[in-house]
Amino acid sequence: MLRNGLRKTFRFLGYTVQYGCIAHCAFEYLGGIVVCSGPSMEPTIQNSDIVFSENLSRHFYCIRKGDIVIVKSPSDPKSNICKRVIGLEGDKVCTSNPSDFLKNHSYVPKGHVWLEGDNLRNSTDSRCYGPVPYGLIRGRICFKIWPLNDFGFLRASPNGHRFLDD
Repeated sequence: MLRNGLRKTFRFLGYTVQYGCIAHCAFEYLGGIVVCSGPSMEPTIQNSDIVFSENLSRHFYCIRKGDIVIVKSPSDPKSNICKRVIGLEGDKVCTSNPSDFLKNHSYVPKGHVWLEGDNLRNSTDSRCYGPVPYGLIRGRICFKIWPLNDFGFLRASPNGHRFLDD
């Protein structure tokens, strides 16, 4: 009776470890569901919207200008941020705020991306902390899940004029 109980316990633990490993790999490499908070991506993503983030793009270096990404915060490594990719390495980007009279430009260094929120007046982004290392990207947001009336792929950036093609 004791032997039968131990056998069932070890079998249960074995299945738990196996399924735990599968779940970890799925969330680490395939993607997951993310609840967004804060006003920095409005109107594209509202506070408390639920989105699906896929992680394969970052592993295959398929992140492009205009993509919305989940990134480890450069100023607080315990938290993640959601921002739009404005520039990739070598791209010329506008580093000044929209309200600035004189516009400053810079080039994104190798191995980095330039990130900005869609709500430029209420976003802490690369304009504050500079270019972000590519290695901090956790995933790329594919589509919005919640609220249901907004379900689907995300709209284009309301700040498309900030994408420079020089």
